[in-house]
Amino acid sequence: LTMSSATSAPSLPSGLGVLTTFPDVLFIPEIIFGGLVWILVASSKVPSPMLQGWVMFVSVFCFVMSTILLCLYICGVHGGSSSWVTLVSGCDKPQALFYLSAAVLEAYFTYAFGLSSASPSVMTIYQENIAAVVFAFLATLLYVIHKLYSLLRWKSS
Repeated sequence: LTMSSATSAPSLPSGLGVLTTFPDVLFIPEIIFGGLVWILVASSKVPSPMLQGWVMFVSVFCFVMSTILLCLYICGVHGGSSSWVTLVSGCDKPQALFYLSAAVLEAYFTYAFGLSSASPSVMTIYQENIAAVVFAFLATLLYVIHKLYSLLRWKSS
């Protein structure tokens, strides 16, 4: 994996070069973990419909945004323009904050749900919620890392 140095203007990858440059390669695990959160929350039951709605919104929104940005990078729509560096660094901030809020809410309600139920049939739902929490925090971490390195790229442009 390569990353542009702080002394030269950043070159934005296009085509399959996106898959070999850092932080752009983080689009792939962001999409994977976001999709897992989406699937796990959709298949599990949560005690609050508002919570499930927020977590679903965040996971679907971030999944779609990351997929669109990845496709645009692969197609080379940016044309090497430095304004795309600003666009990506601006998109990562809300995604990281959204995922952090969704992960914390999901963790809190999963913890509360686990304390209130002990039947074996409910444990499957509890385990799905725990998996959703883990993947939500992993997705949050990926978005934060992507944000930090996008800011470094933006600063050097």
